[in-house]
Amino acid sequence: MKKSLVAVALLGAFAGVAQAQTAVQIYGNIDAGVTKRTDSTLAIGKRAANTLGFKGTEDLGSGLTALFQLEIRYEPDTGTLENNVRPLFQGQSRVGLSGDFGMVRLGRGLTPYQEVIGSFEPWHGLPTPLGFYTDISVAGFNSAPLDAGSVGSNGLSTGGNSNRISNAVFYNSPVVSGFQVNASWATKEGISGGAAVYGMGAGAASYASGAQASANPFSVAATYNNGPAAAMLGYERNAVESKVWSAAGSISATPELKLMATYSHQNQDHVNTVAPITRSWLVGATYGIGPGKVLAGYGQKHIEDTAKTKQLSLGYEYSLSKRTYLYVDASKKKDVVSFTRVNSVMMFSPTTPTYTYYDLGINHSF
Repeated sequence: MKKSLVAVALLGAFAGVAQAQTAVQIYGNIDAGVTKRTDSTLAIGKRAANTLGFKGTEDLGSGLTALFQLEIRYEPDTGTLENNVRPLFQGQSRVGLSGDFGMVRLGRGLTPYQEVIGSFEPWHGLPTPLGFYTDISVAGFNSAPLDAGSVGSNGLSTGGNSNRISNAVFYNSPVVSGFQVNASWATKEGISGGAAVYGMGAGAASYASGAQASANPFSVAATYNNGPAAAMLGYERNAVESKVWSAAGSISATPELKLMATYSHQNQDHVNTVAPITRSWLVGATYGIGPGKVLAGYGQKHIEDTAKTKQLSLGYEYSLSKRTYLYVDASKKKDVVSFTRVNSVMMFSPTTPTYTYYDLGINHSF
């Protein structure tokens, strides 16, 4: 009953906002299908993150516009919020102003680096393990390692956020001759994930519950879009001073064929003395055939002094309309790292398991 009253109050609040704004939009998507990995049973899962969002603008005159955006992430198979340790508006919660100077927003959202780099892999930057974004495109980099659910006492990801930051200011410059620069900077506010040890080896860093981060996270991405060609350069430092930079590009060789490539370099020397450097690269393509599209890609990730992670993925999307499409994917991935605890610190050793993933489902946007 209490949940129902909260939902009614929330919708009522947005209805009131809608009357005061020049434009308010309710949007989102729902993605569900069946998924299978070689070592697991068939399950109802997803390919894309499922969202419910509210965004609006108000014309303030003299070329100035106020704007806001709130976005919830949820699980389609159960109707619950995505990962219970994450905030209600996990997707984003930002308010700001735009004008001739560009756009300034405050709150929570994708870092500029993470927001841009997903455009240069065939699976559109979706968080599916059949694509390349979360592991290979960004070399496994975590933008928010100290957020709730992002890191456990062993220093490993536990399913929390990895590409968004909170307590931040975001700036998007105007687009000039196809060029744009986006940047963000965040405060060192208290750790939401509680006490944790982050990293491996003698450099592993301990963070008490409520402690501040050791650095102000920041992110910057420069992009170029001109006709069939696009490119990006990005750099980011997170709250535990791990750093990543990437270069990527794409070109539409024909109206049907799009080619793309990405190279990334991660340095975790502040918290990882065992193997601080990770390099990754990928090449991919999409090819349109009538209402359908073929997706293909190959990528590698190399943590120094270990064997390489290798991934090959193929997919197909069939559009039933502008808002609804069916999809099927298959991927084979050789993973290379397992973890063991040595003197209360996590260490890793190379392994060579190979996993095959499959999915089949439907995606609808509204």
